[in-house]
Amino acid sequence: MRLMQRVWEDIHRGEHLEIYLTVLLSLTLAVLGAFDLASGKVLAAATLATLALVAGSLLGSRHRMSALTAQVQDLRGGRGSAKEFLARDKPGLIEQVRHARDISIVGVTLSRTLRDLIDELQRRATTGAMVRVALIDPSSSAPEEAARRSTLPDRPEVFVNRLRPSVDLLRELVGTPGCAGQVEVRFLPFVPAFGLVLLDPEQPDGIIHVDIYSHSSASGDAVFSLRPERDGQWYTHYRAEFDRMWEFGRSADVSDGFP
Repeated sequence: MRLMQRVWEDIHRGEHLEIYLTVLLSLTLAVLGAFDLASGKVLAAATLATLALVAGSLLGSRHRMSALTAQVQDLRGGRGSAKEFLARDKPGLIEQVRHARDISIVGVTLSRTLRDLIDELQRRATTGAMVRVALIDPSSSAPEEAARRSTLPDRPEVFVNRLRPSVDLLRELVGTPGCAGQVEVRFLPFVPAFGLVLLDPEQPDGIIHVDIYSHSSASGDAVFSLRPERDGQWYTHYRAEFDRMWEFGRSADVSDGFP
């Protein structure tokens, strides 16, 4: 039954059709020959057609294998395209957060990130997950520094205004019933060079998303993702980078409106 289900799924997706057609023709020829239902010429012609299908299938497989081999060689030789590892967003982030037990986030204002994730962060924290969030300190010189790096060099108040809703969301998160002791917030006296989202970073199936911030550009940031087994040294590097930034941040307290 499983074999027939697999065959039906392949046919439905339009995959391996030439192989299934070859099998069908071969079985048909075998039946016709066994019961003497077709002449020798017909069987010979049909056999040649079947061989042609087999040859075509093998040729297509070789072409695909050659293309795959070339791609692997390019990656090993450092010639892979940036499109292979850089993206405009973090695909599947909400779903990844939904199953994480250790969530760490660092960025400038995190306005969009927190807006998108706040519901999941509340749910995860109330079920025992640890949540750590670090963003720039509105009471420091960081907003001025952020403005100088942006397309609004003379308007640091823009970043102060962007921080307000983020801080409000974090106050709400910290004050959510059941989140006591599960959420930590820190303010950075500097602008991080990149943003990070770490999900279960100490686990074998952990993942780290890295936002590469643009300078004086509104064209959008590039994102790449790291896995511990695949990316080894660089995974360890960015995990340590979060720890270093976290260490230099000051803990949010009552003077910031936090309980």
